Amino acid sequence: MEKQPTHTYNNLAEATLEVIGGKWKLLILCHLNCGPMRTSEFRKEIPDLSQKVLTQSLRELEEAGIITRTVYNQVPPKVVYEMSELGKTLRTILDQLEEWGEYYIKIRK
Repeated sequence: MEKQPTHTYNNLAEATLEVIGGKWKLLILCHLNCGPMRTSEFRKEIPDLSQKVLTQSLRELEEAGIITRTVYNQVPPKVVYEMSELGKTLRTILDQLEEWGEYYIKIRK
């Protein structure tokens, strides 16, 4: 059963921002856009991100259907996160955000 939006939006971009909004979720998704990652890899790539916020953000993205979490039955446990099929539809947007960021940095020098 699909989850219905919790409210109506004044602008359809709000629906996107509700799912990927915020500094940390966007950074997580940009890293996952390059391929699957483990929790420890996020901690190395985004050192200012606390474990608590990382866990919360990953859970919210998983609940929204944007990422998948795979747990491997081994010791120690191995957990891998990756873009879901729905999440992969964000790839163009994420690429464009990175391209625009690169452009912005160049013109602001």
